[in-house]
Amino acid sequence: MAHWKKGISSIQLAREIGVTQKTAWFLAHRLRLAFKVKDGLLLSTVVEIDETYLGGKEKNKPARKKARAGRGAVGKIPILGMRERGGQVRAFPVPNTSKTCLQRLIKKHVRPGSRIYTDEHRSYQGLNEEGYEHESVNHKQGEYVKGEAHTNSLESFWALLKRGYHGTFHWFSPKHTASYVSEFAGRLNLGFDTMTSVDTLLQGAVGKRLTWNQLTQKTVLLYEKNEKTGEKTIRFTEGSVTW
Repeated sequence: MAHWKKGISSIQLAREIGVTQKTAWFLAHRLRLAFKVKDGLLLSTVVEIDETYLGGKEKNKPARKKARAGRGAVGKIPILGMRERGGQVRAFPVPNTSKTCLQRLIKKHVRPGSRIYTDEHRSYQGLNEEGYEHESVNHKQGEYVKGEAHTNSLESFWALLKRGYHGTFHWFSPKHTASYVSEFAGRLNLGFDTMTSVDTLLQGAVGKRLTWNQLTQKTVLLYEKNEKTGEKTIRFTEGSVTW
């Protein structure tokens, strides 16, 4: 898991280490927890930010699973990603791509004063007033690079994530999407030296515990709102992300 770029399915992992698929699935999720980055480690200098969506096409779904609410991102899970040029990646599911939601997460993970490059999405407007140097490219008009401004480094991460999604796992349940996305981001952050990656991953597992009951509990997503601050929290089995 530390060096297979597109991930490894629980079935393949079970064959590799000689256990049942159920045991391999549990083991893989415990390792995904070790991929999670510690809170407080901020991205800085030059940061690319973009969003993507995970999920199948509506036309390919059986009738009972179709949202019947339009096309495009309907029925898919939005993922926000941030990549520091020459540095690390942060990526996680978000409840929506509104300005309030995305900019709260940007403030949480990107150091003020950093230069931010995005596409033309309206939710990124106003970042200059929040203490960042913001510049965007207009993908809708075919503009992908404008001087130093582009999101190509993050797009390469999206490509890798989606190759793993479609080619290795075929589907992420909403409940565990955060774990799988964390695995892909964490593996990229570990670098390309296999033994160093393994050592770092094992160190990341220290002090973290995930039980079978926690992993298989019924709750998919639990939204909580702090009435005093107005902040909402999306809680997953393995932790929480505040926006």
